[in-house]
Amino acid sequence: MPNQSQLLPHVRSAARAVVLAAALTGLAACSGGSGGADHRQDSSADQLAADPLTAVRGAADITGRTGSARAVTELVTESADKKAVFTGAGGYDYVKRIGRLEVAVPPGAATTGKIVEVVLPGVVYLQNSGAKVPAGKWVKLDVRQLPDGNLVSSGATDPAGAAGALRGAQKAELVGGETVDGVALKHYRGTLDLAKAAEATGGRGADGLRMAAQTFTVKEVPYEVWLDGQGRLHKVVEVFSFAGVAGSKEAKDQVKVTSTTSLSDFGKAVDAAEPAAADIWSMNATEPPK
Repeated sequence: MPNQSQLLPHVRSAARAVVLAAALTGLAACSGGSGGADHRQDSSADQLAADPLTAVRGAADITGRTGSARAVTELVTESADKKAVFTGAGGYDYVKRIGRLEVAVPPGAATTGKIVEVVLPGVVYLQNSGAKVPAGKWVKLDVRQLPDGNLVSSGATDPAGAAGALRGAQKAELVGGETVDGVALKHYRGTLDLAKAAEATGGRGADGLRMAAQTFTVKEVPYEVWLDGQGRLHKVVEVFSFAGVAGSKEAKDQVKVTSTTSLSDFGKAVDAAEPAAADIWSMNATEPPK
């Protein structure tokens, strides 16, 4: 089985994120709603809850009922001696439970151009993820192969995973109100528990959250979130941490990853499809690509 450093060299070269894989050796997507919930239900009656914790925990399901959204992502990895910024854009369809992101890698990465990702509950497809993968081909991964559950290792937290993590909110306080692009939003901050988020999510959509809960060293994950009057998620910032050196608790060996996901254009159609079987490259192939 390939390890994460083989599949995602752009993260290894630009930052220290894949030291995660090297430390653990061997190698959310999270669904828009709990388990097999029907995302086609009417969202017109949804309203932002008065209680901050209820509002934050309910954001994933309410956002899921909007159908789809455009997503913009940013992932910042910071260690004692390196910092790298990955930016992405695309969309997620909560009805079909599929999303597509194009992630720009920072200068100095082993791969060039953009990493294209198609995410489904429990599965991620990567294109342009490494030099050994033939051009135009996709690598298919079960998120259980990745120590972080694909929350950070491919340069973005997929929109469903970022929202799903909020189901594990343990603390929430209302910071205040803001108007962004003409939309009145409520700003909250607090901490969340990824293991509890996985329990609340259920199904394949919980796989990534469950893996991340076992890997990240800070269990009380700090977050900030902005919700509209309907309770929909417009922006979420989550801060993850892991040991860059296996088992080390020293500050110099810690890696901080700040993930930001912004959603807009709710209900707008998303262009995302699962790659055809003929376009998927087997990582177990014994013959060199031609």
